[in-house]
Amino acid sequence: MSAEIQILQAIRFKGRPAGADLASAVGSSWSAVAVSLRLLVESGRCVEADGCYRLTPAGRDRLSSLTAAERGSIDRESLADAYERFDKYNSELKRIVVDWQLKDGVKQNDHTDPGYDAKVIAQLVELHAEFQPLLADIVDLVPRLNHYPARFKSALDKVRAGTHAWFAGPLIDSYHTVWFELHEDLIGLTGRTRIDEAEARRAE
Repeated sequence: MSAEIQILQAIRFKGRPAGADLASAVGSSWSAVAVSLRLLVESGRCVEADGCYRLTPAGRDRLSSLTAAERGSIDRESLADAYERFDKYNSELKRIVVDWQLKDGVKQNDHTDPGYDAKVIAQLVELHAEFQPLLADIVDLVPRLNHYPARFKSALDKVRAGTHAWFAGPLIDSYHTVWFELHEDLIGLTGRTRIDEAEARRAE
């Protein structure tokens, strides 16, 4: 069940991803993911076109059933506590992303000031380090989420190497994209909705 829910969830998050992007998103080999995708297509839960995949209504229904079953198997009190702890880091990440995109909160950052960018990247590096214990706790509670640590590290390594699109680029597995997907997973696992999060001022 874990591989199926991981792949269905990744397709839902990414909309119409290529197979290779799905393999990266779930932390698995393309050969293993290809087998799962073939079964999902054959069962009518997703469709493939030009190497990209999208969920069908049956796939969305299947994902809803799987996530409901998963939610019922998790220590909900511990997960709720982890989610409350997550809120602090989520707020900090949002602030850092704003600093990355805007200088002084108003002027678009054109990334021609390496000193400024280095300071913001240092903040992201610090947040990443501080977040690791909580991320480990979350993975212990929900083993399906075990692909997140490697994805965060991969994105951060690319940012530190100078490929700055991996900070908050929306169309790649950037640090912010991975964070958004983790947040979405946690929202679903705790039984919340994006509307709940917006009202609580926790939405991305």
